[in-house]
Amino acid sequence: MKVGLVLEGGAMRGMYTAGVIDVFLEKNIKIDKIVGVSAGVLFGINYMSNQPKRVIRYNKKYAKDRRYMGIKSLITTGNIINKDFAYYEVPIKLDAFDEKTFEESDCEIYAGVTNVETGLAEYFKVNKAVKEMELMRATSAMPFVSKMVDWKGKKYLDGGISDSIPLEKCIELGCDKIIVVLTRPIDYRKTQANKFMTKLYYRKYPQLVKSILNRYKNYNNTLEKIIELENKKEIFVIRPSKDLQLKRIERDENKLQEMYDLGITDINSKMSELKKYLASNKNI
Repeated sequence: MKVGLVLEGGAMRGMYTAGVIDVFLEKNIKIDKIVGVSAGVLFGINYMSNQPKRVIRYNKKYAKDRRYMGIKSLITTGNIINKDFAYYEVPIKLDAFDEKTFEESDCEIYAGVTNVETGLAEYFKVNKAVKEMELMRATSAMPFVSKMVDWKGKKYLDGGISDSIPLEKCIELGCDKIIVVLTRPIDYRKTQANKFMTKLYYRKYPQLVKSILNRYKNYNNTLEKIIELENKKEIFVIRPSKDLQLKRIERDENKLQEMYDLGITDINSKMSELKKYLASNKNI
């Protein structure tokens, strides 16, 4: 039996995911394959490196650091999340990511990205997280506030644009049991991006424009499928039990901690249900 884990993005709302993953590590919940986009990948890799509390630790420590993220970085570098500090200095020097343990993990992780020429989702297996940091940047390069990222000769943006919740990819990878971690409450539905701004900003990339403007439909349709499969007990879903209204670029340490703690509370309340699902004969 292969257990898959699907991780939605959401920037700092990913603190919820971090809390869930840390409980998985604590309770020895075995995952075989992870498929994620954006913060789902950035935080999901810590499952494989076996570094509980690392995500909440470095994000709380540097949330208000102007070198980490914010308007200054956007104005001076074109990226609201600072490339050099957030993606290189933090994981290599300041709060080191355990690349060796990551590479030795039996689990695999796939990062979803959006090809700006085609507007379509593409997936890459992450083999060496630190050495492939540009892939990490590509999957989390939020539209309008990030530069496009070059990876293997092509330009990419946030994987959440083209496939916000990569359930189908996880099924395609042959997973029998699938756990989906969402970062929005059950009643959330996405609305369409601003048409004028999107068409103006990305006028050289018509397929990307199409993908951004259709994102809300694809997202909401995927949510409906997830709810259907969840009701049939074919997948297991973990989502915030309440709306903490966390901003994507949240800098309040207390709010980050609250979101992280909610993830811990929610998964602990469903742990017996999760174990029952994993032990059942019913597969996706």
